[in-house]
Amino acid sequence: MGRKPNGLNVGKALKRRRKTGHWADKMWKRRTLHLKSKSDPLGGVSQAKGIVIEKRQLEAKQPNSAMRKCCVVQLIKNGRQVTAFMPKDGAQKMIDEHDEVIIESIGGKKGRAKGDIPGVRWQVIKVNGQSLDALLKKKIEKARK
Repeated sequence: MGRKPNGLNVGKALKRRRKTGHWADKMWKRRTLHLKSKSDPLGGVSQAKGIVIEKRQLEAKQPNSAMRKCCVVQLIKNGRQVTAFMPKDGAQKMIDEHDEVIIESIGGKKGRAKGDIPGVRWQVIKVNGQSLDALLKKKIEKARK
């Protein structure tokens, strides 16, 4: 008469087991603890503004043998430094040191590097507030700051 139905105890045990099983799942743990936004230099947003510190060339991974044009960008929001790819021909000439650029994700799998550029996750899309694509097509001239 005073006993509980056996089904309630089973439900609690299953819930407890499911809860401990979640922590074994790597993706569930990363999502729950918000690890992507904590480790992400951009802080979870899609684009960020920064200052070009230096321009450099990185060697492509095997089997390619090209020198990929990149630049080191210091983000304004948190001071972190990231390496950003300068896309298309002639982009290296349009971007100078101490220019203000906007970077975005390069679009690799799960936020990782794309293609044969090792460790580069970002690309430049704007220089001094002007589209890099329009600058390369000679539609506008580069603004001097």
